[in-house]
Amino acid sequence: MADLLSSFNQKDKEQIAKKGISFSAISEQITQFINGIPSINIVYPATINNSGIKKLSEETENHYLQFFNKKKDNLSIVKFVPASGAATRMFKDLFEFVSLTNSETPKDIQNLINNIEKFAFYEDLNEILKNQGTDLKTEIANKNYKTIVNLIISEEGLNYGNLPKGLLKFHQYNEEKRTSFEEHVVESLLYANSKNKSQIHFTVSPEHKNNFIELSQKLITKYSTTQLEIDFSAQNPSTDTIALNTDNTPFRDNENILFRPGGHGALIYNLNNINSDLIFIKNIDNVVPDYLKKKNCKYKKAIAGVLLEIQKKTFELIDLLLHNPSVETIQEAFNFVVNNLCVKIFFEFSELSGTEKIEFLLGKLDRPIRVCAMVKNEGEPGGGPFFVMQNDKTATLQIVEKAQIDLTKPDKKEIFDNSTHFNPVDIVLSPIRYNGEKFDLTKFIDPETGFISEKSKDGKILKALELPGLWNGAMANWNTLFVEVPEETFNPVKTIFDLLRDAHQNN
Repeated sequence: MADLLSSFNQKDKEQIAKKGISFSAISEQITQFINGIPSINIVYPATINNSGIKKLSEETENHYLQFFNKKKDNLSIVKFVPASGAATRMFKDLFEFVSLTNSETPKDIQNLINNIEKFAFYEDLNEILKNQGTDLKTEIANKNYKTIVNLIISEEGLNYGNLPKGLLKFHQYNEEKRTSFEEHVVESLLYANSKNKSQIHFTVSPEHKNNFIELSQKLITKYSTTQLEIDFSAQNPSTDTIALNTDNTPFRDNENILFRPGGHGALIYNLNNINSDLIFIKNIDNVVPDYLKKKNCKYKKAIAGVLLEIQKKTFELIDLLLHNPSVETIQEAFNFVVNNLCVKIFFEFSELSGTEKIEFLLGKLDRPIRVCAMVKNEGEPGGGPFFVMQNDKTATLQIVEKAQIDLTKPDKKEIFDNSTHFNPVDIVLSPIRYNGEKFDLTKFIDPETGFISEKSKDGKILKALELPGLWNGAMANWNTLFVEVPEETFNPVKTIFDLLRDAHQNN
């Protein structure tokens, strides 16, 4: 390791310094490459039956809705939307189709052509063809499918294959067409608002920031009845990670060390810069037309109510433990940690001294808190809810990806197979401490929960490191609660064909 670090030349050091990456961070990354990243020690799947996932009755749902509505105007609220990724994977099948040398048209592509008028970008695409002296109906009649598909994804046309999802038109309402960016803004007006003020924060890539700013200015004018604040941030270059060759030496691109973006886990630093009492998180591609928004937003408010009620009790218990640590208070706090925060304890708590009990309980209570929506697993990809063993002989609720689990171990595979729900990335959180101060969220990351993968550049194999995922290891040491929500609240657009689903057709 020392030899490897000392091999960096002056140009390397200048490159690293320009990115704002410390040598200690480089050292930690290389150590992870060499030693590997340990698998997550899951001990149970979180389910409704073992109290890991809360299921709301109509009565409790209404209770939490009312609790949120009562509190929200005294809170600052922000909606946080990761939106920096390009939509390349969304159009993977389209790129493959235009590169085919044979004339056969795959079923998905044929379905796209047959339903082209159902896409919100139909008129824009038709206008491009009209400027070329033709139109979509003519091109379809002549079976010029590759021409049509190429104009959807390429720079000569809509350029959708190179744009971020936020700038793509997802839904149509008679004459109005909305991007997923606009749909998130409209949704935020329904629940992420306080005193007629709605704040929404998007993480975007620098090269597309101006496009987002231009669109946001139009929306602020369009929805002027509400005080709408839209701001942006980009992933900091200091969160990039070094790429290595297979022999763990730095991978070089034209003599420069190759650094890669650290994945969505890097956004914990963007999130940490937001000063707000309550923050909703949702992915850019998970939006629905207006006719489904009311139901979806009801559950957003309900899980926010769950958080606010749990947070209120947490603060009360911390205050009692600090100022009136009676035997009764300690027992009440212990019961709350076990029953309400769902912490499994694998040691004899009763054998601790009074001081040790208070210290343990304060350590569990004084953390950022989040409530994560969970939907029943019907085969959709995504992380799942599990109890994860900690070094202090407790197990806490966390979102774990399949790749983080050693499925070669029969006991871990059985736990994984018995999981009933998955993570749709629909989260509400609070970074506020009991004393009104804000947590430093970077202090609650589990650094041993990143991802190492094999990639390639210019035909050469390299090893890449992703930072602990934003809702995985980056929030591993938070207080986490899971609440079941209906499957229909999860409607992501992972491929262009998803836009043809009923949930994305404004019926």
